[in-house]
Amino acid sequence: MVTSGTFSLDGETFDVDNNVWLVGDDTEVAVVDAAHDAAAIATAVNGRHVVAIVCTHGHDDHIDAAAELAEVTGAPVLLHPADQELWEAVHPDRKPDGWLADGQRIDVAGQALHVLHTPGHTWGSVSLHAPGLGAVFTGDTLFHGGPGATGRSYSDATVIAASLRERLLPLPGSTVVHTGHGPDTTIAAERPHVPTA
Repeated sequence: MVTSGTFSLDGETFDVDNNVWLVGDDTEVAVVDAAHDAAAIATAVNGRHVVAIVCTHGHDDHIDAAAELAEVTGAPVLLHPADQELWEAVHPDRKPDGWLADGQRIDVAGQALHVLHTPGHTWGSVSLHAPGLGAVFTGDTLFHGGPGATGRSYSDATVIAASLRERLLPLPGSTVVHTGHGPDTTIAAERPHVPTA
């Protein structure tokens, strides 16, 4: 589903549309990036058990509905600890329920989501590889057309390029890339858009 709101960082605010991913089946789901509208996401969940609310990174447009959605669903909010400062800027009175770690596995509806730490867009950015689905959820690390933005605080172009080369581009070329904004792509389609060094 797509939700709309704003993204604010470094004193600037932009209108954005975010992809919110519900990964699962008719019984249970994981929510990837609870953005902007907890009520709309809860409606889409439609009573299914929410295994986890997974934040691919700590930018406000990816976490602003996470706390409210957790209250509604009882699901834990998971974030990489390197993005704790970004989280606290949005949710100063509530910590995440758990920390994501590279290599961690989240099981939902018979599928495994493997956490890949892919810093660069933020220090705590992660991607979720679902080999059984032939998919990877990249947040703002990889888009149709190449790497995510790195011109702001907590980001680094050299680091994101290394993350892409080392963690994402080795995945099968047919792997569908589900992004944080905009259309899907594939690993093979994006290999030419990533700096080689």
